[in-house]
Amino acid sequence: MKLIHDRGNGRTHKRGNGQSNGAGILNRYVLVLNQSYEPVMVTSAKRAVILMLLDKAEEVVHYEEVIHSVSWQMPLPSVVRLARYVRTPNKDVVLTRKNILKRDNHRCQYCGRSSVPLTLDHVIPRHRGGPDAWDNLVAACHPCNVRKGNQTPHEAGMPLLLHPHKPSRITYFQKFVRKHQDAWRPYLFMEPKA
Repeated sequence: MKLIHDRGNGRTHKRGNGQSNGAGILNRYVLVLNQSYEPVMVTSAKRAVILMLLDKAEEVVHYEEVIHSVSWQMPLPSVVRLARYVRTPNKDVVLTRKNILKRDNHRCQYCGRSSVPLTLDHVIPRHRGGPDAWDNLVAACHPCNVRKGNQTPHEAGMPLLLHPHKPSRITYFQKFVRKHQDAWRPYLFMEPKA
């Protein structure tokens, strides 16, 4: 909770986290489905609202919050469906640092710690011909990365918690599901929460 002092009238106001509620909820994740209900992407609520206002998408499921303007209000979308079918030729998840950390649940794949800054480690070191590929990159904390050095996990005596693999789009989208996104589960082939 922040206290904001208004110099104009000398009053002090309370404000939650320094952001207005409107800006915070417009950054929420929204699942975008193709016209055939196939998951296409995850976007921000702001972009989803724009798609809906332009009649390019329709709301399927919404959050509890409502967004307001001067002349209208609408429920904040959680899942939207595109009005027209969009071809998505490249259905692969892009190999990026962010996506590797998301695949590994922001957890070191050697010691399991998650509350520390993480780096990327090559399972087979680069100098031995290890490629920059899904099955050769894992999240690692700095101490584990230094300890492993230019060795394989077997040589360093540091077994991996999970063997790295290339995620499918569906498993990648499933990583976005949190408490507020339970409504996404049927569209991502996940069991309903009990």
